Amino acid sequence: MSIVIAGWVSAVLVFWAFFMKTMIPLRVIAICSNIAFIAYALLGLKYGVFGRVYPILVLHAALLPLNVVRLRQLNRLLGDVREASEDEAIRSLVPYMAAERHAAGDVLFRQGEPANRLYVVRQGRVRFPEIGKVVCAGDVFGEVGLFAPQNVRALSAVCDDDCALYTITREKVHELYYENPKFGFFLIRLVAGLVLENQPAGAAAARV
Repeated sequence: MSIVIAGWVSAVLVFWAFFMKTMIPLRVIAICSNIAFIAYALLGLKYGVFGRVYPILVLHAALLPLNVVRLRQLNRLLGDVREASEDEAIRSLVPYMAAERHAAGDVLFRQGEPANRLYVVRQGRVRFPEIGKVVCAGDVFGEVGLFAPQNVRALSAVCDDDCALYTITREKVHELYYENPKFGFFLIRLVAGLVLENQPAGAAAARV
């Protein structure tokens, strides 16, 4: 009987949904199970058992648009994350950051010290003396040490001239990483770009 087949298909789809490890496949399978259960309930009209299965129709008729909306939200979020620029990510950070000013020659941190803050250069230049690299206005630094297993600085950072910086604590960075997908994706791109930039020279030490 088709109603029995529809019931088993619906049950299998629900069972399958519990094996999904990521949200988009889970929502897709959930939508398929909603449709299957709606078909199962409607077949009850044909076989004269609708009075026993109509709660299933009501439940899955309500869950179907909800799952569709959630799937669209997930796809929209992924699209926003892919299109997010570094400027957008930095701008989203500013409300959580503290402004600091440092004179030329000031040491922001030394090699081997605990990594407890991320920095954005608003004005001036910061040098990493161990490798001679310089960052300037708009650049982000100090991010890799926050996620390194030992949470220590691999390089020192010294102000080349008078600097205006934005800073944010490690705890707040971790909080935003989990709460804001755009920021999390931005950090991943930032770290990956730094690794690729230093790969030819084998300069893995360029992680601050």
